Amino acid sequence: MWKYGGHSVRCTRTSVSWKAAIGGGDAVECQGAGSDWSDSGLIFSTPTGQLLDLTNLTHRLRSFLDRAGLRRIRFHGLRRSTATLLMEQGVSLVVIKELLGHAHIGVTAAVYAHVRLRLQHQAIDALGHALDATDDGTGDPHAVAAVR
Repeated sequence: MWKYGGHSVRCTRTSVSWKAAIGGGDAVECQGAGSDWSDSGLIFSTPTGQLLDLTNLTHRLRSFLDRAGLRRIRFHGLRRSTATLLMEQGVSLVVIKELLGHAHIGVTAAVYAHVRLRLQHQAIDALGHALDATDDGTGDPHAVAAVR
């Protein structure tokens, strides 16, 4: 568990791997830094616990993405990707709002409206298939609902 801005941040195996891959501070670095370690409470830090330079962080991210064969995204894109993946997995918008630290759920709902719309379309399609599992060959939708 990491502390960040007064919040506890639960670690996943993926977050620990990601942090190690781009060089974020952790217990091993803390031990290695000895008396030079500064416990700043940052999730991503230099080997001595200090604030990372944004240019270096961006360079490390690009290098990591290139090595992994992934397309380049901005660092903030990781936050958006995380929220989108959580929504697609059915995690409540309230939970995502809390994880992102948004003050109001309306902010989360507005920013991720495109994901909600896609999920609503998928839900209507699934409902249509559940109500009429036979295909009449017309290509017409089996169910209709207003999607807002």
